[in-house]
Amino acid sequence: MKHRIRLGFNVREQLPVHAVQLGCTDEELELAIDHMLANNLLFEDRAGEFSLLSIDVESKIDLPLVKRLFALYRDTLPTTLVPLYGKNLRTLKDRWLRAWEQAYNILINKIPSHHVRIWWLRAGGAKIGKGSSVWRNTEVLGVENLVIGNDSVVAWHCLLDARAGLIIGDHVAIASYVHIIAGSHDLQAPEFWSVSAPIYIEDYVWVASRALIGHGSKLGRGSVVTACTVVAKEILPYKIVGGTGAKPMGERPHDLNYRVGGKGLFTLFH
Repeated sequence: MKHRIRLGFNVREQLPVHAVQLGCTDEELELAIDHMLANNLLFEDRAGEFSLLSIDVESKIDLPLVKRLFALYRDTLPTTLVPLYGKNLRTLKDRWLRAWEQAYNILINKIPSHHVRIWWLRAGGAKIGKGSSVWRNTEVLGVENLVIGNDSVVAWHCLLDARAGLIIGDHVAIASYVHIIAGSHDLQAPEFWSVSAPIYIEDYVWVASRALIGHGSKLGRGSVVTACTVVAKEILPYKIVGGTGAKPMGERPHDLNYRVGGKGLFTLFH
């Protein structure tokens, strides 16, 4: 299997740090990395970016150092890896969570009550801060990996794909029909392997209607993505981007201090 999720660092550059953490020499860790690359536990693409197998096979790894290194890389990700399916508790929990989020997407997200919808998401593992709201008809994937800060709002008919980790900060406004997509597929692979990466949306970001935020994106503090824009990269803080290639269009003030008001009396039925 070559389903994979992108790590946010170059494993060779971090090798000395990780060798100290694991109590081994640089040479031993280099051999462990080579073993992981050779056995499809770790992947390096043409751009030099590294990804980890998105299925949690730690229990199947025989070499102790490789097992510990796999766990170290896994624990840097803001998501849970897909469990090895079988007759075990982890598989049961994963199947239950998928049923829980499908119930939300089919029924619960249409209920005109903030309290019910937010309770359901939190009960499924989502971390949603004070005063934040997810409005009706917005679908969520990977509910247990969704993090939303305080005073943020996700409007109607959005898609929040948190399967690789979706971290949304404070005072964030995500307008209607925005799609946030955590993954894609390897177009060069006959097997159509999945590729994914976490998405980070920092404080005071505004994502306008019908924008698409792709896997691996990072929207810096106070940045703006204009309507119908596709983003699949890092946007620097306070930058306004739009059009083909999410080109820079301007810059916002750096002293932002407003409240979005994602949950209040006049948005009760949203």
